[in-house]
Amino acid sequence: MSDPAHPVTAAVIVAAGRGVRAGGGIPKQWQALAGRRVIEWTLDAFRAAPEIGPLVVVLHEDEMDRLPDLDLIRVAGGATRADSVRAGLEALAGTGVARVLIHDAARACVTPATIAGIVRALDSCDAAAPGLPVTDALWRAEGDTVAGPHPRDGLYRAQTPQGFRFYAILAAHRAHAGDAADDVEIARAAGLAVRIVPGDEGNLKITGPGDFARAERQLRARMTPDIRIGNGFDVHRFGPGGHVILCGVKIPHDRGLQGHSDADVGLHTVTDALYGALAEGDIGRHFPPSDPKWKGADSAIFLDHAVALVTARGFAISNVDLTFLCERPKIGPHAAAMTARLAELLRLEPSRVSVKATTTERLGFTGREEGIAAMATTTLVRP
Repeated sequence: MSDPAHPVTAAVIVAAGRGVRAGGGIPKQWQALAGRRVIEWTLDAFRAAPEIGPLVVVLHEDEMDRLPDLDLIRVAGGATRADSVRAGLEALAGTGVARVLIHDAARACVTPATIAGIVRALDSCDAAAPGLPVTDALWRAEGDTVAGPHPRDGLYRAQTPQGFRFYAILAAHRAHAGDAADDVEIARAAGLAVRIVPGDEGNLKITGPGDFARAERQLRARMTPDIRIGNGFDVHRFGPGGHVILCGVKIPHDRGLQGHSDADVGLHTVTDALYGALAEGDIGRHFPPSDPKWKGADSAIFLDHAVALVTARGFAISNVDLTFLCERPKIGPHAAAMTARLAELLRLEPSRVSVKATTTERLGFTGREEGIAAMATTTLVRP
């Protein structure tokens, strides 16, 4: 049962419509918006609202598997919006929910502040909805000709989420026949008084193709970039050979580097830095050295895999800084070639790639020329 002092508030997100006016070939709730699907922005706004408990999403019966999130209650919608909302409400019956907010998935720019305002209003009324007073002059028309002015006093533009005492709106929907423009219409038909609370001009409903650009501008203006920094470190010892491979560049030397793959300590280090920024472990997790498949392999394979993971997660590589620690071979004469090859593998401009070297003043294993060490730092950015 719901605690009267802390009533449980649920949300029903209506996403079963076809949205044909928006274009794009698929329903608007599944279309891309600022790097994500429209419905994902909407759901995250409600997840970010601490006042909201259970979250019901009403989907078309053919699209039930398009949101696998375990925290959602998924319900199949009906033939009309009213049918879909009723299905969402019925899914909450008997769960102890005291209040419910009903919202259109196409309003992806809704903010937690708007949600909180509706929830607060329900502390002292049975129903509340956001509205914006009409400020433009209004005309009556005959065909495409102005027939005269229309008073705008008392007129509001309706928005969602619209909030209600749960069992009051459930009863109203059960008693309502046919469709309705929104849930306020159904509530009023059942005799409920609906309080108007201030709406948000930014809480637009995506209806036509041009609305996507407006919504994207708003969402991107709110976005805080996700910035990740990763570090990599690797060591390979010298052994028999007549060259070393560093960042894909073959450099003559009186010994070679030993390793299960081609022992490219530069590419290994940068690869580990990328994995680290993604919290994806190291090369050994993805390409176990115990697997003979990778014996003598070109280390560009490992780096390609890490770069693909970065892209799949929606990040871009901002820069890479790689430092070799060795006495010989001298890195300076080959740094430009290594920079060019590393930039190519990373799909970056060379100006975003740094390759340099230092010695350890003849101290330690690198000072004794027993091997080469490398360390790298990389920055990833997701807008």
